[in-house]
Amino acid sequence: MISGTSAGFGRRFAALVYDILLLAALLTLYTAAWVLARHGALTAQGAGAWWYAYRAGELALVGGYYVLNWTHSGQTLGMRAWRLRTVSDSGHALGAARALLRFACGFLAWTPAALGVLWLYLDSEHLALHDRLSKTRVLYLPGS
Repeated sequence: MISGTSAGFGRRFAALVYDILLLAALLTLYTAAWVLARHGALTAQGAGAWWYAYRAGELALVGGYYVLNWTHSGQTLGMRAWRLRTVSDSGHALGAARALLRFACGFLAWTPAALGVLWLYLDSEHLALHDRLSKTRVLYLPGS
């Protein structure tokens, strides 16, 4: 069981920025591979059904990054840098189903101007909306 204090918005946002930089590089490589495989530009008008396959692959890449990291170590690269760890509400490691639910709820929480994440300032346990919905929490692990 892992213990720590609930992470605030600033640390969560900083970790997200780190993760976005890494994901941007991965998505650039993914897109380059698609363009090379299709021998040309990838647009919604010109690609037809391939466009939807490409977009589904992007979602799978981003979702896979988070789900695999949360289930393996509880931390993404950005979370490691900011000493954050995602755990279940009982303090244990996440399973794949719970990590996938957290990813889906997290997407919804960050989308409308991060209102679902800012919810942590109103919550009695300092949990964001996606923490509450997926029965997880993000802990700040003080330095050793």
